[in-house]
Amino acid sequence: MKIQKFLEHHGIAANPFAEEDAQTDAVFKEFCIDTTHHPTWDKVYGDPSEPSTAIVFGEKGAGKTAMRLQIVRHVEQYNRQHADSRLFVIEYDDFNPFLDRFHDKLGRRRRLEQVLSYWKLWDHMDAILSLGVTQLVDRLLDKPHPLPPGPQAGAPGRGEGDKRHRDAASPAPALDPRRLDRTQMRDLLLLAAIYDQSTAENFRQRWHRLRRRLRFHTWRTRWPLALGIVTVLVVFGLIVGLQKWDWLASPWPYVFAAAGWIPLAARSWKWYWRARAIMRQLRVVNHEPNPLRQVLMNFSVDELAGQPLPTKERTDDRFELLAKFQGVLRTLGFSGIIVLVDRVDEPHLINGSPEQMKALLWPMLDNKFLKHPGIGFKLLLPIELSYFADREAHDFYQRARLDKQNLVRSLGWTGEALYDVANARLKACAINGQTPSLRTLFQESVSERRLIDALRTLRVPRHLFKFLHRLFVSHANAYTDENPSWQISGETFESVLALYQREQDAYDRGLG
Repeated sequence: MKIQKFLEHHGIAANPFAEEDAQTDAVFKEFCIDTTHHPTWDKVYGDPSEPSTAIVFGEKGAGKTAMRLQIVRHVEQYNRQHADSRLFVIEYDDFNPFLDRFHDKLGRRRRLEQVLSYWKLWDHMDAILSLGVTQLVDRLLDKPHPLPPGPQAGAPGRGEGDKRHRDAASPAPALDPRRLDRTQMRDLLLLAAIYDQSTAENFRQRWHRLRRRLRFHTWRTRWPLALGIVTVLVVFGLIVGLQKWDWLASPWPYVFAAAGWIPLAARSWKWYWRARAIMRQLRVVNHEPNPLRQVLMNFSVDELAGQPLPTKERTDDRFELLAKFQGVLRTLGFSGIIVLVDRVDEPHLINGSPEQMKALLWPMLDNKFLKHPGIGFKLLLPIELSYFADREAHDFYQRARLDKQNLVRSLGWTGEALYDVANARLKACAINGQTPSLRTLFQESVSERRLIDALRTLRVPRHLFKFLHRLFVSHANAYTDENPSWQISGETFESVLALYQREQDAYDRGLG
């Protein structure tokens, strides 16, 4: 008996439990992302008009990535309704590029387990600024920045939500740089010089394209070059005009001509070493000293006097640069920033190790950083880190102040909540006009209460999806197309559940 035939008999167009990862789950993205939430959703999402921090601990499959995607979708809906007070979303969920650069800067000879012991709060700040600045420059250069995906091609149950999802999938509108004054243009260009990490085009070409887009003139910085050219022209112009060809045999014309280039050489030397200092301290950002020097020399001395540059091992400069970034965003219509931290266990340098995850995340748990005005951090963390947090000393809690961070100690699910999730997915995949439910798939011997009690033992949506998919397969394999059975028996339900629970227990003990 085919699973599809069984599902179609109950008015279900496609298997709603085939996918386990929210990032590739078309049913979730098209139908459930706006309506199916964890009970703690309001605490985590908060009020978008006042971005707040939330720290969530959840086991694998509990829905952390789904919650991240929901936050992005809801923020974009909020932004469409509040054009002058939008939220700027930074998804800090791919740590591999930053960790690779960090490892390279420290030296590949260091043992992997030692690398993250050198990771500091300012490395997180540099990584977040890099993501945010690169995204903002893309938007200003009219590069489309896609919003959360809408319906997937061929997804079942299309209907009333199509227009809404098409709107959500459209590129974000370009930003108007004319709203920035010259000081903010300077700030943005300085941020782009330090943090823009686009690989789509040459670093210098992209920076100058942004400069032209902002109409930021740099002719005042050309005087050392002009002085050198004018000096050469004057010296050799005098030789030609006065017909003093014998001067060419003397070193003095060359000395005077070279003297005109001293200001340019001195300035170049100064910014070369400043660029090297920046490059050394930006341990998670790729830079070469000479291109960075060439870009920084486009600012006049007055424009960079007193400006923060990340040349030291400290957070002070980063906080000032973060404030500049926020100021530029406010003028462009963004009243706040949301930083989404997810998939901490996935980088290859961490490889699921709780100790390595702790080494990476603990520097970020700083109350001054997490409560920075205008920024809401949503930290969606593996449950293993909660055990470390529970064993920390008093100093850690004084620095992190977890009691002020909207802490969710466990992203747990009740049997009733999982039952509702299953029914919502069945309805999302329903054939037009049909209203299937989980209870109708089973014989009378399997009551609704028994279903809820069984689902409670599965704990998280991923286990729910795996179990129901396996149950459908087992039921279909027990019957032929010529002699089908349209309801799952209690015996099949109990046997598949018992086997799945044994496997789940073995995995929890580290034996699976």
